[in-house]
Amino acid sequence: MKTRIRVYLDTSVVSALYDETNPERRELTRSFFEEALGLDIFISDVTIAEIERTPEADLREKMKSEVAKFSVIELTNDAERLAEEYLRYGAVPDSYPEDEYHVAVAVLNDMDFLLSWNFRHLVRRKTRDIVKMVNTLKGFRQIEIMTPAEIL
Repeated sequence: MKTRIRVYLDTSVVSALYDETNPERRELTRSFFEEALGLDIFISDVTIAEIERTPEADLREKMKSEVAKFSVIELTNDAERLAEEYLRYGAVPDSYPEDEYHVAVAVLNDMDFLLSWNFRHLVRRKTRDIVKMVNTLKGFRQIEIMTPAEIL
């Protein structure tokens, strides 16, 4: 029996659905959601917290409605410790701990992919390489970090 692909979404994927400044990204994200029927999609309470901090009330409510259909994973102490390892090796800047939390939650919950549009901190070679190194050193499974467009 084939297992379903497990996909973790960071906040940038959800917000891209409503991004009027980048129509191409918005359309790629919509296409992902239309074609994602065979995937198990997850977010975390970190994602929900980031959405709650969205200043524009209308956008915040749209994003909350969108993520309501996904399974939510809690940030645990183990995930916080793993995130600290990513930080220690410089996977992402220390002023953006949520990005490390997204990776740690996804890794510890056996996600196959972490999807993001965050090219500055997540979808970049340095982050991918450091995450692979830390996961290897700590005995955790590997995860692919990519954009929604790459998984279609």
